[in-house]
Amino acid sequence: MRRLGTVLTAVVLAGAAVSATTVSATAAPATGAAPAAAPSATCDTGGWGSALKSAEARDHQPLKKIRTGRHACYDRMVFEVPTAGGKPVGYRVGYVDALHQDGSGERIPVGGGAILEIRVAAPSYDPGTGQSTYPGRAGKPLPGVDIKGYRTFEDTRFAASFEGDTQIGLGVRKRLPFRVVQQKNRLIVDVAHS
Repeated sequence: MRRLGTVLTAVVLAGAAVSATTVSATAAPATGAAPAAAPSATCDTGGWGSALKSAEARDHQPLKKIRTGRHACYDRMVFEVPTAGGKPVGYRVGYVDALHQDGSGERIPVGGGAILEIRVAAPSYDPGTGQSTYPGRAGKPLPGVDIKGYRTFEDTRFAASFEGDTQIGLGVRKRLPFRVVQQKNRLIVDVAHS
């Protein structure tokens, strides 16, 4: 009887150790690793879709910064465009077969399974002085943007700043649903993981 008790105790302790390891592995991802995705049942992407989304430009203030972030259900790109009173920023976001630079029409290669073309009604220069406000260079990755470890984003390319608009190519894993959100001086593009 004592031997049976010892075996049962060992089995219970082994189960507790496995359970503790599983909890700690999912609770905090390793530094630099993408956060664990939530089950798709909890990722509400209703109404996102993959069709073209746009808003009319009301003002053309200079683009200051582009940054990205990883979330449980999507990857995010944020365009910072300080506007007077937080006016909405015009945009046109949609999937394209190839990215062609505004003005020249030159094709800019973008890695990934699909290309999301993002046009923001904000030049990368100050229209009054002509001085650069965002250091993007045609055909190059976005400066200061590191998307290593992202689940959806695979490549970023600056295309052009032409006639008051800045054009970006975002390479994504495949054609996935996305949304565009305005928050004061920010234009946000979220692309779902699935």
